[in-house]
Amino acid sequence: MSEHRRKPPQPQGGGRAAARRGAPAAPSGRRAAPRGDTGSPSSSYGASGSGTPDDGGRPYGGRAEARRAAQRSGSIGASGGRRRAPDGGGRSGGGGRRGGGGPGGPSGPGRGRGRGGAEPPRKKRFIDYPRAGKYGARRWVPSWRLVSGVFLGFLGSVMAVAGISYALVEVPEVDKAAKAQNNVYYWDDGKQMVATGGERNRQIIDYDDIPKEMRFAVMSAENKSFEKDKGVDPMGITRALVNMAKGGQTQGGSTITQQYVKNARLGDQSQTFTRKFKELFISIKVGRTVSKENIMAGYLNTAYYGRGAYGIQAAARAYFNKEAKELDPSQCALLATVLKGATYYDPAGYPEIDPAANSQDNTTRAKKRWAWILDEEVKDGRLTAAQRATYQDFPKLQNPRSNIDLAGQTGYLVDLAKAYVIRNTNITAEQLQQGGYEIHTTFNKAKVKELEDSVNKVRKAKIKPKLRPEKDTHVQFGGASVEPKDGAIKAIYGGEDATKHFTNNADQTGAQVGSTYKPFVLAAAFKNGVRNPDLGEFQADSERTVVNPKSLYSGKNKLKIQKYDGNVWTDRDGKEWLQKNDGNESYNPPTYQIDLREAMRQSVNSAYVQLGMDVGLDKVKESAIAAGLKDDRSMASANYPSFSLGTSSPSAIRMAGAYSTFAASGEQNDPYSVTEVQHEGDTVYTHKKETKRAFDDTVADNVTDVLRTVVEKGTGTSAKLAGRQVAGKTGTTDGNKSAWFVGYTPQLSTAVSMYRLDDDETNKKRHFLEMFGTGGEEKIHGASFPAQIWQDYMERALKNVPAKNFPVPGPIGEVVGETPPPTTAPTKSEEPQKSTSPTPSESKSSKPPTQSPDPGESCDPLDWDCNHDGGQENGGAEGGVGGGPGGPGGQSPPATEDPAGGGVNEGNEDGGSHFIGGPG
Repeated sequence: MSEHRRKPPQPQGGGRAAARRGAPAAPSGRRAAPRGDTGSPSSSYGASGSGTPDDGGRPYGGRAEARRAAQRSGSIGASGGRRRAPDGGGRSGGGGRRGGGGPGGPSGPGRGRGRGGAEPPRKKRFIDYPRAGKYGARRWVPSWRLVSGVFLGFLGSVMAVAGISYALVEVPEVDKAAKAQNNVYYWDDGKQMVATGGERNRQIIDYDDIPKEMRFAVMSAENKSFEKDKGVDPMGITRALVNMAKGGQTQGGSTITQQYVKNARLGDQSQTFTRKFKELFISIKVGRTVSKENIMAGYLNTAYYGRGAYGIQAAARAYFNKEAKELDPSQCALLATVLKGATYYDPAGYPEIDPAANSQDNTTRAKKRWAWILDEEVKDGRLTAAQRATYQDFPKLQNPRSNIDLAGQTGYLVDLAKAYVIRNTNITAEQLQQGGYEIHTTFNKAKVKELEDSVNKVRKAKIKPKLRPEKDTHVQFGGASVEPKDGAIKAIYGGEDATKHFTNNADQTGAQVGSTYKPFVLAAAFKNGVRNPDLGEFQADSERTVVNPKSLYSGKNKLKIQKYDGNVWTDRDGKEWLQKNDGNESYNPPTYQIDLREAMRQSVNSAYVQLGMDVGLDKVKESAIAAGLKDDRSMASANYPSFSLGTSSPSAIRMAGAYSTFAASGEQNDPYSVTEVQHEGDTVYTHKKETKRAFDDTVADNVTDVLRTVVEKGTGTSAKLAGRQVAGKTGTTDGNKSAWFVGYTPQLSTAVSMYRLDDDETNKKRHFLEMFGTGGEEKIHGASFPAQIWQDYMERALKNVPAKNFPVPGPIGEVVGETPPPTTAPTKSEEPQKSTSPTPSESKSSKPPTQSPDPGESCDPLDWDCNHDGGQENGGAEGGVGGGPGGPGGQSPPATEDPAGGGVNEGNEDGGSHFIGGPG
């Protein structure tokens, strides 16, 4: 019961009982009797025996205590008082809740069970709270000992948790997303073309390539103690945690190390307590185990700078179009500014994200922080006041644009370079996809633009799909330009737009090259000579006769083509195959003799088909491969005489490269598009020039000399360049389905193709379409649009290049072919009376013929199984030449609609009306 309970009234009388009560009480034990107790029943109980103390005795502490006292008292009374306690030494009855007066008496403060006198010492509690012995509000005020103990306990617990967490935490590996990079492609002058091909627009660079001005800027702006701290800023973290606990706006306070951990190792950008806690301990361990150089480089290489740029290198390109190592202090301060948050600090603005992030407001914010960072660098001793004074003007930024722009020709260039890397290095497609490669190409930005402009000039002026939907749709151009000295590809034209037309017309095969193949026949004749028909099939090279450009061959239309043994080539039905010329024209009657130079100038098919047979089609194929063509699916079968007239379909790049071998006097260099590949600063590939001798310079220079005649006064006159020597050849194929011009100067070789191709890329068997009437022309031939594009481009591409002449060719071979004695005028059987093809005089008024054999009608040029099955039936029958037993092709092709001929024809001196009965 409460110590403040009202005390019972005290007796006023005296007597022995009072004297005894007034005497000093003996020390009492746990159950000491109250002072004045005589031990007699009458002194402890009233007459009624109710247990109520008389003479002022205090009640016992409870029922149990009362019963025990009563028992003790009763036993003593019953015994007549065996032992009398001394004064004041008897058992006290003060075991009640309230003590009697005086020490241990009724008026004393005795409290507790059977306790009398002063309060005994209490048993101490471990935590004295609420405080004992204190009353009222004082009981709830903790003592300094309690406060100190709690604080020390809390601090110890925190240290224990921190120590355990630090010991258990593992530093995660750098996140894959933080390492994801783009590949950067460069023009031949080292300037960036495009960054693409990876997961992110990032290029990781070494610490040494990061300018110290950039490091200084971010330290002054974000973490002044970076070089000395252990990875965290306790005060900064505390401020951030308190602010988040209050529900306020999340804020920074993180060190550069923490930013690096968040960006590169956690991959978690959330502002949560859990992420902050995890970041804290990882940052501490990273700060102790990773060098400051690696932390700084990691942070600057992983941070986001806006404009789609991750990392300092991509940011330098996005904002200033320069390498990171070229940045000055002012530009570095700007990039440190956008690290605060590009949405609100990029001067370009992001109003589509937030109206408050408009260009004007962003510029104001950026300028203010940019100036502040420079001033802070001065305060920190990282920039002198004199240097600061030179940067008063806000840095000039380039217009924001996407760093991934594959429209126009760029996509074709990237695809070409990417394919070259995969084919010619140890870098796999998967590795390339992961990004991080710097690919330096051979492409010249100006030449690429000039070639595209030249094609677009013709396309805009002549190709009008709305006006002629049946004639001017599906028109495609391809082009490539190669340097003869080393094979570097300087420019290509792959199509109208890489994002709309996905096939690279410069690098794909399919369009037959026609008579542009004839120079390989001539080169084979100059190199290997022709066989002696009297010596049979097998004869030594020493028994061959090397020809001279003045060697004579027949220019007769419907010429009977002879095999090396003198027998006439026949078709499957045993009928003699008669080779046709363009327009069914015969040359130089009555002898029909024409030298090889003149036959090349006028593109006389009969002469070169027979020359190919005399040299051997296997030698013609070897010559083409030596010049640079590939022996792949683009190479037609060499089993038929039509092989000499261009039934093969190499790419524009390969044709330009092969002709460049002649321009380089017989030295062959494979076309290439990549000079060097670097990965994160290390060079992993460097192109090595591997020149091969394809032909003696005498052979190559004589081919060039003959091809010069074609441009100066033959079918290629529309390709002339003012003040320059040009060599080249036109080519048109059967059915007018493709047209080419390939030509070169000593410094540059270029091929241009034109064709119509059903552009449904979902169709596995796409078809080449006729070009009669395309562009408003009755017929498309190599001397028309292709040569015009070639001439316009080459004039621009070589504008500032000094003119250079070809080497003067040395003497070669001997004149072969005997002129037969004069004969009477040609009989009717010798001159064509009826022709499935129009003569030059008829071509303007007559409808183009459709009866001549057409490789595309029965066997699509892109159909591998058809074109490469057996003896290339289409190349023989539809190419205008037949086969026969014992001939190079083995089994003869089937007969065509024109059993007497249907041969391959091309060539008029004026360069017009190049109809061919088969590929030529």
